[in-house]
Formats: sequence, C-alpha cells, structure tokens
Amino acid sequence: MNGELKVLFYLKKNQTKKNGLCPVMGRISIGRTMAQFSAKLEADVSKWNTKAGRMDGKSHYALDVNRKIDKINLSINRHYRELLQNNGRVSAEEVKNAFQGIASVQETLLKVFAEHNETFRKRVGIDREATTYKKYCNAYRHLSEFLQKRYNVRDMSFKQLTFSFIETYDFHLRVELKMKPNTVLRNILPLRKMVRFAVNKGYIPADPFASYKPIRGRSEHRFLTMEELKKIMSTDFHSHFRNLTRDMFVFASFTGMAYADIKKLTVKELITTDNGNRWIVTARKKTGTVSRIRLLDVPVQIIEKYAKERIGEKVFPMPGYTTVDINLKRIAEICGIEKNVTFHQGRHFFASQVCLSQGVPIETVSRMLGHRDIHTTQIYATVSNEKINSDMKRLSQRIADKFSFAKQQPTETAINQ
Repeated sequence: MNGELKVLFYLKKNQTKKNGLCPVMGRISIGRTMAQFSAKLEADVSKWNTKAGRMDGKSHYALDVNRKIDKINLSINRHYRELLQNNGRVSAEEVKNAFQGIASVQETLLKVFAEHNETFRKRVGIDREATTYKKYCNAYRHLSEFLQKRYNVRDMSFKQLTFSFIETYDFHLRVELKMKPNTVLRNILPLRKMVRFAVNKGYIPADPFASYKPIRGRSEHRFLTMEELKKIMSTDFHSHFRNLTRDMFVFASFTGMAYADIKKLTVKELITTDNGNRWIVTARKKTGTVSRIRLLDVPVQIIEKYAKERIGEKVFPMPGYTTVDINLKRIAEICGIEKNVTFHQGRHFFASQVCLSQGVPIETVSRMLGHRDIHTTQIYATVSNEKINSDMKRLSQRIADKFSFAKQQPTETAINQ
C-alpha cells in the first residue's frame, strides 16, 4: 500500500502515574493503514507538547526523552524506505514490525533466487554443470533489471507475484527484449522454479504459474550428415589436440554420450560380457540416469587407441570444454563444413543417423541416451531426405505388384479425336 509516512507521538494519559509521568505511545500512518506501538518511554504530562509530539524545556530528562523519540522516528523512516524500495509497497504494520525487530520473515524473490544460485555454484563440478549455473545467473540478471525498470524496486515479496506479473515479464522478454521463444523459456523456467520453492515452503498459498502456458519455439538445427562425419573421420588435422578432439567427437557420434559423461568415464564402466560384447554402463552426470550402451566397432577402436594415455581410472585424456569447442570450429573449417559444429551434435548424430535412421526402436535409443522420458528422445528423431528416399524406395518395391489401374478401352470420342 503506497502513501506518505506519518509518525505521531502522544501520551497514554489514562495510565498517568502519581509522579506525573505518563507512557509515550507512537502511531504510524501510511495511506489508509495505521499501527500503534509503545515507545517504552515516560514523559512528564505537564511538559508534553501535544502538537510537536515531544517534551518542552531543556532539562536533562526532557532532552533525553526527546533524543530517544528522534532516534525512534529515524529508525521508522529508515525501515519504511527500505521496505518501499524492496517491495514497492508497504503497510504501517509492516513498518512497525520491522522497527521493533519482530517482522515476520518475508522471503523475497531475488533474495531466494540469489541463495539458490549460490548453493548451485558450490555444487558445480560435483553434481552440477557450470553452463547451467551461468544460465541461472543470466535469468537472475534479466529479472533484476526488469524489477528495476518496470517497478523501480530492488526486490519484491513472493506475495506480490501474480499471473499478471508473469504475463508482463513474458511480454518484456518476448517483445521488449526481442527474445526468441526458447530464450524466453530459459528465463521464465528459473523463475517458475523459485515460485514453486516458495509454494512448497508456504511463503505463498498458490502457484501464480498455474495458468501460464509458455510458447515453445521450434529450433531448426543444422546437424551433421553422414558424409560430413566421414570427412571429419578421414582427415588428419596435424595436431595432437585436434585429432584427440576429433576422436572424442566421433566417440560421441557412435555412443550418444555427452561431453561431461565421456570426460568422467572410467575403466570400471567398460563392461565385457561372456560372449565378448563390450558395453558402457554409466550414470549420466546431468540426471543420474543410468545409460547402457552396446559398443560398435568405431568406439571400441578409439578406446584401444588411447589405452596407453590413460590417467588413473579415466578412459580418455579429455581436453577442457573450451579447448574442445575451439578445436571443433577449426575442424569444421578445415573440412569445409559450413555449420556451427558443437560437441552435442555428436549425441544427436548417434540418435538420428546411427540409430533411428537405421531402424533402431526409439525405446532402445532412449535407454542408451539415458533419457528419463521418451518424449525427450523424440527431439532427436529427425528424418533426413536420404532416409525418406530410402524408405519410399523400399515401399515402392513392396507394393509394386499389389495395385494397378483397370485397362480402359478407347472411347468413341477419343477415337474421333
């Protein structure tokens, strides 16, 4: 509730003592809200200035009482400004509680968001990824800037979060900042996570996101073709680290493993069955879901190639992600591939080109990729033109003799023509 702050001090004369002293009371008024409190002071009724709200005279006692009243007044004004700056609105009761130090712990949005990010940061390298931490930091920054720009506040109470606020923030990201649908989602979803945390903690009774339906965009990714991967595999890049990066990318392309999972892969996770088949059984770093991957010949060759370079239990001497990313860009350039090649494209290549395009059931692919939900795997189900042509060619051969038009006799009109 917005409004001018007014603080009034008065005497509770019905409790005047025999010595003429009377309890000093205070009243805080903000807009239509009002709250009273005890100043925990006593003033001489005969020396009290009702209009000024303080004692007259220059006696030691009067000066001491007035000094304490001024101190209370300053404290109330300070808490009022802080609450108004943080929440955008404030009631008299909230200012009184803050001044008395008994304010209900009112968790605020950015405060909880910042605490979440700090906790997440401490887990990076253990069970959290630095790239995900960076996304949370970006989401926090956009939300903070929005609160300052739109509401002129540094933070806001969870109780002020409404569906209207979420719609306004969505509009800000989508229209004012011109973000694409998936970028909007990357900023909205962290906010939704904070709100659900607040609901679970009882800070707010209901989820304002309940009616929010995000608009998801369709990403048109340019993934590698079979010919492009063959080009990468057959090229010598005359650099140990580029060749190593190439081999790790090819390993991902024939196992579907993510960079983080290849980097942490240990010898204990390489399994050889009684019939000689070789497997990788490992828990994904991102989700903890177990992946079971039956190894093809190409990844087996790569494992054997780097057997002598192992450090401890690690299967590969995996370079840092930045080094891998830079090397992949150079590899693509050398091979004449005009695409933004990323390590994740290896995982997609395995799912779409190596498995799904060759008839491997999507349930099997989902299990090898370590997906919790098969709907996630369906994102990788890109059907190439080559696959469409191949499938339709086989279909044409199967039905060639099953359908035919009836033979028609030439009509009289056709003969005359």
